[in-house]
Amino acid sequence: MNVLMIGAGMVAQTHLLALRDNHAGARLTGVLGRDEARTTAFCTEASQLLGYGVAPYTDVQAALAVKPDMAIVITPPGVRMECARALVQSRVPTLMEKPVERTLAAAREVIGLYAQADVPLGICFQHRTRAAAQTLKQSIEAGELGDIVHVDMRVPWWRDQSYYDAPGRGTYARDGGGVMINQAIHTLDLALWLAGPVAKLQAMMRTSPLHRMEAEDIAAALLTFRSGASGVLNATTTAYPGGAESITLTTKKAHAHLEGDSLRIDWLSGQTETIAPDGDADTGGGADPMAFTHAWHQALLEDFVASVAEKRAPLVPPAEALHVHAVIDAMERAARTSTMIEVTQ
Repeated sequence: MNVLMIGAGMVAQTHLLALRDNHAGARLTGVLGRDEARTTAFCTEASQLLGYGVAPYTDVQAALAVKPDMAIVITPPGVRMECARALVQSRVPTLMEKPVERTLAAAREVIGLYAQADVPLGICFQHRTRAAAQTLKQSIEAGELGDIVHVDMRVPWWRDQSYYDAPGRGTYARDGGGVMINQAIHTLDLALWLAGPVAKLQAMMRTSPLHRMEAEDIAAALLTFRSGASGVLNATTTAYPGGAESITLTTKKAHAHLEGDSLRIDWLSGQTETIAPDGDADTGGGADPMAFTHAWHQALLEDFVASVAEKRAPLVPPAEALHVHAVIDAMERAARTSTMIEVTQ
């Protein structure tokens, strides 16, 4: 399967390594970027790493003229709409980095374009592929833990000022917001995947004195899930030096704590179950946002390729990604109005 990558930014190296190691037959044949010199340099590096030629493009029509079998979109959110229109018109299945777009309305429009044209779309919420998360999901679906009573989400991450000094970083115009839509969105997606959709919430979002940026670097929320479970969320990029994000589930049968790619389940019966990763457990919560394994993106890529071939939904279907956007949108509205907000998708 010939792959076109659109964008060559921070996460491009992670996708490149995922493409190098994938077992699904995906080959990176071209990269589309706006900066000719940067795109050419990246393609030279990619060709050396992969052992075959990767063509640079700066014109979308030229890139699509070679008829790629799929695209990986890693551009800033603010240009996703134009990418989506071109890819849908050429009927190219697309694996898209989070967030889908800057706002709920824009994300809804992008997802609608793919749905109306019946073109496959998957979203990069790669934390779902972690072994511990998969184990916890299977236990929940099998009914082993019983009903979920409470969900505790924590993202104690750190970003220094140089991170936000990059043009457009942490702005609404390019990124769509701050810590929620750019960092904590992964933990939120994972929690929703495990515990189900949110019905309503209250929230606080603000910018701390530790950063010069437009959007929030601190966010907190009280949530009510549609199942009736309660939830709390605490997310920040001010927690120096940064730590692993966590999700803790209180259920009728156990207390399950998922931290990074480690899981501990304390059963009310007195038994304890633990799962820990064999290798590097870093999740990118510190000053280096790319300090995490590419294996999660590789698993997501392999699943998406298989989903296209098998004509099934990918691990992260668009509707579920849209609900994550809806929760963040509700948090922003709740923070502005200091009221309880219904989550509408």
